[in-house]
Amino acid sequence: MSDGILDEAYERLHRTGPEYDGWLSNHGPMAVEALARHGHQQRVHRWLDDYLGRLDELPRGLRPIDDWRTALGDEKRAGDWLAYFDRQLREHPWRDVLGTWWPRLLPGIAAGATHGVIRVGHAVRALEADDTNPHRITELAQALGYWAARWQPVPGADRLLGGPSVDPGELDVDAALAGVPRIDDQTGGVRDRLGQLAGVPRWEPALTALRPARTPAEAQQGLTTLVHRAGLNYLRYGHASPVMLVHAVTAPTAVLRTLPALDRALWAPSLAAAWAATAAMTSVYASTAGIAPPTVTTATPAEAFARAARHGDEHVVKLADAVLDAHAASGDERLLAAAGYAGQLI
Repeated sequence: MSDGILDEAYERLHRTGPEYDGWLSNHGPMAVEALARHGHQQRVHRWLDDYLGRLDELPRGLRPIDDWRTALGDEKRAGDWLAYFDRQLREHPWRDVLGTWWPRLLPGIAAGATHGVIRVGHAVRALEADDTNPHRITELAQALGYWAARWQPVPGADRLLGGPSVDPGELDVDAALAGVPRIDDQTGGVRDRLGQLAGVPRWEPALTALRPARTPAEAQQGLTTLVHRAGLNYLRYGHASPVMLVHAVTAPTAVLRTLPALDRALWAPSLAAAWAATAAMTSVYASTAGIAPPTVTTATPAEAFARAARHGDEHVVKLADAVLDAHAASGDERLLAAAGYAGQLI
């Protein structure tokens, strides 16, 4: 990866806010990190030239964050949260800040249609390659600030993350994901759709059906399987919502990428939160009946990503980036087809 080009891209992007047009997520930092990671750094600045014009300026703060609990999820405090994490990461090692805030933010994994955690995952991966780089530390600060400002729980997920006790589930990832119900009214934005979940009788039983991880190794394997299965599900259900169902794959990928930077005691709750995010995005965007997986020709992983890079849509790029990780772990060629399918649909 060309470190200089990625850092130049971050410098350009850090003058912009985490959202635009009211609530749409700024995908720039995630897309350029993926392009640079996979050897397409020559595309980064041209891609940014086209993308930057739609973005808003960095939001101004109102007042310093004091009681962080009451400020979580207050999008009007976005500027305050960005300033808070900028200061925290100037004063403390980034792994310490991440370790403190990960368990606080994790219950709100639905933030920004899961883009809060996704952006953090990309930032952490960039820092793993250069963990004192100031541009990458700033990127982590902005990612954490965005997550905090848009913090939003998945309905019912508190029972998986330290809320009221629940009998442990018994299903593996494949069976649990197959049992996720669908909301009746699949219209409107993500916040409206997530709000319907509490009224779906089968939602909480399905959410708590996944067998919890008993060890860090089980949590890592569970996340690996979750990304794999969600990638294959994109082939069956992606037609129903080509853009939004990308996040059922990229959210758990971001969590999986962040594990090495976290205390191993946080791995099991990380699986639980990622599972809740994927299950929720599946419930509110996937159709009740899947279609036969399409035939999409692919060559190598490098070619699958190159096609996504040529396509240029940020969601196509990010899905290709995620499924390449899953393919590397499993060798399942169908995952590469998911990247190509997204390029056809979007």
